[in-house]
Amino acid sequence: MSVIPWLAAAWLFAIGLYGIVTSRHYIHLIACLSVAQSGTYVLLLAIGFRWNAGPPVFFDHPPGTPAVDPVVQALVLTDIVVGAAVTALLLTLALQVHKRKGTLDPEALRPMRR
Repeated sequence: MSVIPWLAAAWLFAIGLYGIVTSRHYIHLIACLSVAQSGTYVLLLAIGFRWNAGPPVFFDHPPGTPAVDPVVQALVLTDIVVGAAVTALLLTLALQVHKRKGTLDPEALRPMRR
């Protein structure tokens, strides 16, 4: 078992989290959130990976043949779709904030009063 995918997932999550914490622009914040979420893709794929295993298609494999976990692959695909939907929603909200307030700086938008 290799530790490289685990390190890559931790690195992606750490870089994304650092960008979220230090962001001064909402578009940058949304991009960093996407980077942090891509760390979860790598982590899930690292969990479901098996050495010397084939794809999870069993119609032409004899019983007992090792295969990668198809549930983890389905979770990664679901995570990608949810991540794309959340990113699209956040970008739409950022666009509306820019239209109404004229800025995307979180500090300038701090007092949200009518």
